[in-house]
Amino acid sequence: MTTNLETKPLRINDLAPDFSCDSTAGKIEFHRWADKSWVVFFSHPKDFTPVCTTELGEVAKKGPEWAKRNAKVLALSVDGVEEHKKWTLDINETQDCTVDYPILGGPEAKEVANLYGMIHPNASDTFTVRSVFFIDPNKKVRAMLTYPAPTGRNFNEILRVLDALQLTDKASVATPVNWQKGGDCIVLPSVSDEDAKKKFPKGFKTLKPYLRITPQPEV
Repeated sequence: MTTNLETKPLRINDLAPDFSCDSTAGKIEFHRWADKSWVVFFSHPKDFTPVCTTELGEVAKKGPEWAKRNAKVLALSVDGVEEHKKWTLDINETQDCTVDYPILGGPEAKEVANLYGMIHPNASDTFTVRSVFFIDPNKKVRAMLTYPAPTGRNFNEILRVLDALQLTDKASVATPVNWQKGGDCIVLPSVSDEDAKKKFPKGFKTLKPYLRITPQPEV
């Protein structure tokens, strides 16, 4: 059974609701399973469908990238766990990968989907949309993305968002438009010039008093 079944919409910095749910890796007690890792929690509409097959394969192939970032991945659809396991064989075959992360399923998964707002009635009363939740080691929701069923997600972008969140947690910077890992960053407006000189030994360039550019800090 799920726990903490609140129905209010989740927002950034909310505590990610805890739950218990069956999965392809056995019962998942979410907060315990997440432990001190980041979690990328994503839903897909239905098993044995083409876009979802490519997505779950891509997530599997990016396993080393999640590990580098101390991140666990967790998938969900409202289909059953046994269907997930059968479908995984197709994913492994067609996408040349090994799906080794848990996929939540079964009646409890529908409760979890409602808990996280993954079912959008104007899209479908039954199937989950393509939601992504970035959850930090303190179990806080840090970012969210939502795509409609026909549109496959870009998991390079999802890695980019994860990199940006982790960087801004460790350094007094924001990431500008189209930022990629290793690129220049923006000094936070809350940091004075005097403090910025101490925090950023590589220096910074002032374009406007509120717009200061610095090389990505070492973290």
